[in-house]
Order: sequence, then structure tokens, then C-alpha cells
Amino acid sequence: MDDARLRADTPGLGSGLDPSDPASGHVFLDSAGSSLPPGVVTETVIAHLRREAEVGGYRAANERIDDLAGVKRSLAELLGTVPESIALSDSATRAWADFFYSVPLGPGDRVLISGVDYAANAIATLQRAQAVGAHVERIPSDGSGLLDPAALERMLDERVKLVSLVHVPSNGGVVNPVAEAARLARASGALVLLDACQSAGQLPLDVTELGVDALSATGRKWLRGPRGTGFLYIRPGLAETMEPQRLDLHSATWTGPESYELAPDARRFEFWEHDVAARLGLGAAVRYLLDLGPEAVYAAIADRSAHLRTALGALPGVTVRDLGGERGARGGTVSFTKDGIAPDAVRDRLAERNITVTVSRAGSTLLDMTERGLDAVVRASPHCFVSYAELDRFVAAVAAL
Repeated sequence: MDDARLRADTPGLGSGLDPSDPASGHVFLDSAGSSLPPGVVTETVIAHLRREAEVGGYRAANERIDDLAGVKRSLAELLGTVPESIALSDSATRAWADFFYSVPLGPGDRVLISGVDYAANAIATLQRAQAVGAHVERIPSDGSGLLDPAALERMLDERVKLVSLVHVPSNGGVVNPVAEAARLARASGALVLLDACQSAGQLPLDVTELGVDALSATGRKWLRGPRGTGFLYIRPGLAETMEPQRLDLHSATWTGPESYELAPDARRFEFWEHDVAARLGLGAAVRYLLDLGPEAVYAAIADRSAHLRTALGALPGVTVRDLGGERGARGGTVSFTKDGIAPDAVRDRLAERNITVTVSRAGSTLLDMTERGLDAVVRASPHCFVSYAELDRFVAAVAAL
């Protein structure tokens, strides 16, 4: 990685810099929340907003038709699929829900979720199960906190209609064995929906190798795109068999007084109205990642998070809370607690030193956090643009609290 280029391309790193103290710059460790975009993303968004102000939104969008189509081409390249399998959305949650609510469910059907499922997903499954008489069941984890494929296999039968998997949880860096779980689920006839919100942009996401039917992700985290962007991947051939719960004149065509025709591919999961500037920004972010070289970015994130885990784990009174251990790979999010100091206080006191982390609460990953007796953890998530000197500055600040 060209560290000088990365830092020059990331204006947010200079936030709060004291010219007399080069070490006072912004240490940003919240790419698992909402990352710092490269300058090209911000410039792309602002330029389009200005163009809308000059000529109006319709004309401005028409001028960027090819660039808007390029957003899907870039995402398809990143995922190893075709553009027609991508639906653009305004968030990962919306993308996930649009697919989930389109899966047929009835009385007695079963939906399986993982122990680290995110609150938005779990609430949706519970709501719909209660409405139709289906059942929501948890897939057990093994002793290290990884999803247990053997336990999943024992749960599968013809009544399981959907298996909801989380690639990387919101509250830590464990990487679940998605490909193995998806293979088992699909062999039993169940659909597999993968929440890749915390893995898109920091881990390889070849949808063919993963073997999932659908995948949802956001733009604002590791992809470094704008807020208000997300996307849904649907396995080619599957979208044509599904009818979304909501349609408009983009997802379908009004063909007669009492008839309509659905779009032939993943576009049936899109609406006509959208934030054009934000989508162009998402495209710029994905293209930036592709130009850097995704594998190099993924390796840089893995190295930095491993450095943090080792350094934090050596501090007295600090407990690293990530699952997985020796049995599983770990992603870029490092979760920890410090004895005697609430996670919110850790976050706020670090912010006074121009260090940004965030807090993950039990309400976001209720099953896992309750089982482990945790109310909240501090979450530090370094992207490839964070220097090792900044990581060490953060560790020293934690030690000094």
C-alpha cells in the first residue's frame, strides 16, 4: 500500500491538527461505523449536488446515466457477479428487509438466525414470524463463538425456508464460516441471506464461492462511501421468481388498466426515486477500492487489527472481547472493555484526545451480548489509511485512562 497516497486521499485525518504538534491529528478508528471517505467520494457527491442546483435534478441525472450504470458494474466486479444481479438501495437494512419480506413464509415455516444476528434483522424476523405463524430459531455457536455448521445441519429440514447469516457481527471481529453454512442450507432447500454489512470492503466477497442466495451491505462502513447508500445482491435467476412487497414504476411497468410487469432482474427491488449524488459517491468509493487493489486493502486492515488486538491485550485492566480465538479468522473490528471505566466514558475521553472510536451495545446484538454478560463494548476498527504510529497513540491513550 502507498501509505502517503492513502493519507493524502483522506482529508479527515487532518481534522483538529495542531500545526505545532504533528501527532495531534485525527486518529480514526470507526470504519465499522461510518468510515472517512476518500476525497474523490466527497468531491463526486458535492459536484453533483452543485450540478443539480444549476440545471435541476432530472437533467443532472440524465447527464450521468452511464456513471450510474457504472456503480453496478463496479459492485459486480467486487462481488464476482453480473450487474443485473445488483439492486441499489438507501441502506443495508433496507436491502436486507426488501429481500426478507419477499421470501414466502406461512404457518409452521422456520427461519434460522445466528447468535450474532443484528437487531434490525432479528426484529424483522420476529415481526413477520408472529404475523404469519412461522418460527424463529437460533443456530448455536461453538465454544469459540463461531457459528456451528454441524449444529446447523442438525436443525435443517423441509420447513426451514430461510437461513439468515451474519458474516462479521457488529460487536466484534469474528468471521463466520459462511460458505460451509450456505452449502448445508441450500442443500436442504432453504434460501440463504447474508448480512455482509461489516465485511464488504474489508474481506473478499466472491458470491459464487460463498454460495449465498442474497447479500446485503452498506456503503458507509468499510467501503468508505456516503451514508444513505447500500445494495442487495440476488443470485442470478432467483430474482425472477420473487415479487417484492413494494413496487413502483421502476421495479415494474404498468402494462394495462389492471396489469403490470415486473422488471426482469434485481431492478425489481429498486425504486425510481433515489439520491443520485450519494449513489455516484458510492460508485466512486467502490472504484477507489478496486483501483487500490482489494486484496492489498484487506491485508492492511487485517494487519492493523491484529496489531491492535495484541497491543490492547497486553494492557493491564483491558479485556479484548472478540470471539473466534484460534479456530476462526478475525476481521477488522476490535472490541474491548477497560476495568472500572464504562465504554461510553472510554469513547468520550478518547475523543478529547482527537481519537475516534465507538460503542456497541447489547441491544444491537442481544443474543450474543446477553449470553456473555456484556452491556456494551468499545469498538475500534482501523482501516488501511490508519498508520501504526496512530494505532500506538491510541493504545497509549487507553493505557493512560
